[in-house]
Amino acid sequence: MKSTMMQVPLNLCHFLERAGRLFGGVEIVSRMPDKSLHRTSYADLHRRARRLAQALQQAGLRKGERVATLMWNHYAHFESYFGVIASGGVLHTLNLRLAPEEIGYIANHAQDRFLIVDDILLPLFERFKALARIEQVIVVPLTGKPVQAPFVDYETFLAGADGDWDYPHMDENDPIAMCYTSGTTGRPKGVIYSHRSQVLHTLAQCMPDAVGISGRDVMLPVVPMFHANAWGVPYAACMLGTKMVFPGPHLHPEDLLPLLEQEQATIACGVPTIWLAMIQLLERDPGKWKLSPRLRLTVGGSAVPESLIRAFARQGIDIIQGWGMTETSPLATIARVTQLQGEPDEDERFATLASQGYPIPLVDLRIVGEQGEQPWDGKSVGEIQVRGPWITGSYHDLPQSQDSFTSDGWLRTGDVAAVTPLGFVRITDRTKDLIKSGGEWISSVDLENAIMAHPAVAEAAVIAVPHPKWAERPLAVIVVKQGVQVTEAEMQDFLARRFVKWMVPEAYVFTDAIPRTSTGKFLKSALREQYGDWKWADAG
Repeated sequence: MKSTMMQVPLNLCHFLERAGRLFGGVEIVSRMPDKSLHRTSYADLHRRARRLAQALQQAGLRKGERVATLMWNHYAHFESYFGVIASGGVLHTLNLRLAPEEIGYIANHAQDRFLIVDDILLPLFERFKALARIEQVIVVPLTGKPVQAPFVDYETFLAGADGDWDYPHMDENDPIAMCYTSGTTGRPKGVIYSHRSQVLHTLAQCMPDAVGISGRDVMLPVVPMFHANAWGVPYAACMLGTKMVFPGPHLHPEDLLPLLEQEQATIACGVPTIWLAMIQLLERDPGKWKLSPRLRLTVGGSAVPESLIRAFARQGIDIIQGWGMTETSPLATIARVTQLQGEPDEDERFATLASQGYPIPLVDLRIVGEQGEQPWDGKSVGEIQVRGPWITGSYHDLPQSQDSFTSDGWLRTGDVAAVTPLGFVRITDRTKDLIKSGGEWISSVDLENAIMAHPAVAEAAVIAVPHPKWAERPLAVIVVKQGVQVTEAEMQDFLARRFVKWMVPEAYVFTDAIPRTSTGKFLKSALREQYGDWKWADAG
């Protein structure tokens, strides 16, 4: 017997056609560099993305060739997400927060042939263009200033096509987009996504027990569109016709709150550092902002302190934490209370929401320690390893490495965690961030979450520094909230009520800011370099 089902390839262009046919009247809003609002629609997205695809082909783009973008979050980047794919090309989103030399390396390694760039980012392009092999530069005139030769104006480029054109043949396993890892453990590595991987990721992400995206939502992606497919939300929004509100280059909480209020956003996506700064504004001026009562925040990129989840809950805003990586498209787990928990008390509910959650459908997860695969008992720890249809099985143009992939085909994430009997993952650290003191392991993540629960603390990062007796000891780097003070002795007393004595740091640094990676995570490598020669007053 054979199945009677049609063999229809999974294809993201279906989402574009669906949006144009069913949701043409839904708005797409973009905040421009001058903070004015640009309003367009899904009908425009459909028309202009098809024109971009046709124009790229007319310019000589061949199937599988890379088209890079160097853009903030706005309507033209949204159009590129689908126009490049519709042309048969591969969308390569360049991380504009990296050093120019690193952007040049990535563009060269990916063999980017075309570049679509915001006019306000042309000075950045000039700093790395000699390192890349880009043949044609298409400039989005966000400021309204004329585009000078040899560059091509984006609007002129689109006007050269009419959109009356057929999609090229595409297989569901064809490459459609690529993104490079952050390069925290060496050179950035390229991950290449397919139609199949992103359609399946989108369907799983939108489920009620995952992120739960709906066509009735208003989505504001703070997460950059150059970071891990903007967490897949452009694909999800297009599939469902969800109103999109793009913040452009204005990502400070003082800019985001008015936009959240004006457009009544119901989902906003970003890393914890964005929301850590925003909660201070909300608490400082209670009642000032009339946000949507349906607003929830999807948060990823690094562990979310339970104190932050509780703080937003007091504002009537839910935080949904997800875990994943560039390599996992990115969503792999989601933190939600399950039916098996019934009606948990407040402490259990917040503890659940502060975990990294359980695997979403089609993602297999295991933890592996020195003695092999570990049980899901909430205590045994090991490295998280995952596999699934939207998880990469290799890196672009790099040999397979046992440091990244197991012999039986699982991705090694580098995150160390325990898993509860109900499948909830609790990350204790990155393998490189664990602190081994006197032969015992200390979790920097647990210490950071506890420190950030102190009412005087805005942000905190904990690193290992060498110690003459204990090999390593934790050093806490702390940013205090504006207008308040806290001492080392107070912090030690606060932590001593939560940890055994040998886990509590004896060393503290109070600073104005903690260095961050290009994606907003704390840059612990910079802290380790800065404080690597820490002098201990008493090594006994």
